Amino acid sequence: MENAIGKVYLVGAGPGDPRLLTLRGQQCLAQADVVLYDYLASVELLRHAPAGAELVCLGRHGTGRLMSQAEVSQLMVDYALVGKTVVRLKGGDPGIFGRLAEEAAALTEAKVPFEVVAGVTTAVAAGAYAGITITDREHASCVAFITGRERAGKNSGDSLDYAALARFPGTLVFYMGVTTAPEWSQALLANGKPPETPVAIVRHCSLPTQTTWTCRLDEVADQLAPGVIRPPVVVIVGDVVRDQSLSDWFTHRPLFGQTVLVTRPAHQSDAMAERLLKLGACVLYQPAIEIAPPDDWTHVDRAIDKLGDFDWLVFSSRNGVKYFLNRLRESGRDWRALAGITLAAIGAATADALASRDLKVDVHPEEYRAEALAEALAPVAKGKRFLLLRASRGREVLAESLAAAGGEVEQVVVYASRDVATPDKAIAEAMDAGRIDWVTATSSSTARSLVNLFGESVKNTKLVAISPLTGGVLTELGYPPAAVPEEYTGDGVVEAILGAGRSR
Repeated sequence: MENAIGKVYLVGAGPGDPRLLTLRGQQCLAQADVVLYDYLASVELLRHAPAGAELVCLGRHGTGRLMSQAEVSQLMVDYALVGKTVVRLKGGDPGIFGRLAEEAAALTEAKVPFEVVAGVTTAVAAGAYAGITITDREHASCVAFITGRERAGKNSGDSLDYAALARFPGTLVFYMGVTTAPEWSQALLANGKPPETPVAIVRHCSLPTQTTWTCRLDEVADQLAPGVIRPPVVVIVGDVVRDQSLSDWFTHRPLFGQTVLVTRPAHQSDAMAERLLKLGACVLYQPAIEIAPPDDWTHVDRAIDKLGDFDWLVFSSRNGVKYFLNRLRESGRDWRALAGITLAAIGAATADALASRDLKVDVHPEEYRAEALAEALAPVAKGKRFLLLRASRGREVLAESLAAAGGEVEQVVVYASRDVATPDKAIAEAMDAGRIDWVTATSSSTARSLVNLFGESVKNTKLVAISPLTGGVLTELGYPPAAVPEEYTGDGVVEAILGAGRSR
């Protein structure tokens, strides 16, 4: 039986910030078998694709060969004809200088069904993020999007009418106009556009690396001279550039221009990363450890079978909550199996994870340290039976302290914590080149793995440790942290980075 023909989704990825992807675009990525993405689409968007999806980069500007349009179109057709669901992910909006007509024609000819998913086009986003209103009632009642690079061999009669553009009563926005700036700017001037017309050049629109330059129309060619400003760039021409009413809301955020490497496991990094992004940071991801189920559930299952023997159930992390309670449900039991057992947790985050399962914690010190929990439990430990739910590695201080206080302690490993062996190549290069401002270390095991991953390159950045304990591990390894928060949580880590910036 032949494979049914798949479907292609032509998805606009937006101007750069991965959070500007549309909801429909995210839905398409979530069902993709194959994602074909270009260099203008943020690689962070690939996190929305299923774990087993095939990810194909179509080339990166300035680093290797970019696939031709014919090759891209053929790839889409080939994958779809063998039954694959394909997402063609492209920067901005597919219909604004995105070669949409050519790709749609190739799919139509091959009888491959497709859907076009609009994206936030870069011209509109550039105005918003650079503090420029692309249109307004006083200066520009219309806007024109113009390519700075027309198709080679185009008939002269079909080329841009610069006389009409020079008279255009609104804003001109040029895409792909860096290398051709001398031609299009001179053409506008030669056709009567005033040389003092204000111009804004916006690079890396909506990203933490965004930069905006302003000049006059007769200065554009010098500003965009070879080697001065590299693509991707959009150029806004018109009186709207003079109006600064929107101000620099985007670039004035406290962590704008700072690059922060988040090293938590992927499933735990979102909350911290989201806060850093809101503050303007460029967030990179490199998990230093991996969290997984235990290799053998036997000991966990035995502990579940005799839950009634314990007085206290002690959770050491959110991961412990997730893996133990999931296993409890898989055994055919529900929360009634915990009746009569008192719950304790290390830190507020672990308590919150239990609360999300409608389980109330009886003891949880605000300080995220085993010593703090041991101190809180010691007065009631004598003669009580404790089940400690822990990782495959970690300190023994809690078990030892409870035993010393007269408690009967049993430990069971409910999840495995393993070091990541090899860093992402691009992250390693950025670390080695000193392009990362801050690196988070949110546990002792993360700290050790971080040093193993990057070695001496760690000295090219600043480390923020989640607690004095983690900071002590880094110091012992020869990499003392630049900041340690007062509150030993993810939010505390972010506050420590902010505080370090204020002190400078």
